[in-house]
Amino acid sequence: MDVVLLEKEAVENLLPQKFPFVMVDSMLSYSETSLVSGFNIKSDNIFFDNNTFLEAGLIEHMAQSVALHTGYQFFLKNEIAPTGYIGSIKEIEIKKLPELNDIIQSEVTILQEFAGITLVDIVTTLNNEEIARGQMKTVLAK
Repeated sequence: MDVVLLEKEAVENLLPQKFPFVMVDSMLSYSETSLVSGFNIKSDNIFFDNNTFLEAGLIEHMAQSVALHTGYQFFLKNEIAPTGYIGSIKEIEIKKLPELNDIIQSEVTILQEFAGITLVDIVTTLNNEEIARGQMKTVLAK
């Protein structure tokens, strides 16, 4: 069983997104260069349709995992995190869509960070099986 560092409410406080647009509900690990987030797929999710969590939801989960890393970084410095935006998405590969009550995890690895622009590698798993991967560049609002 994974140890949850931050539960749903604490996670939501670190994200700019609010219900019903929150796609991350736990933080399982954190370092300056990585983070593992979790998300339990529920039927009331706006990206849940026909018993599956849609591609757009998976990509949003990945992006919010990056936002959680940034938000927690600023939280540790006792500062308010600026809003971030997806600058680009590169080579997203989705192998499988999660279903109701599945708990997905995304591991974010920071590849480069410079002047508010962060390049990350993201791997999403379900029961230790890789279901999605990709790279994103995020940009902090000035």
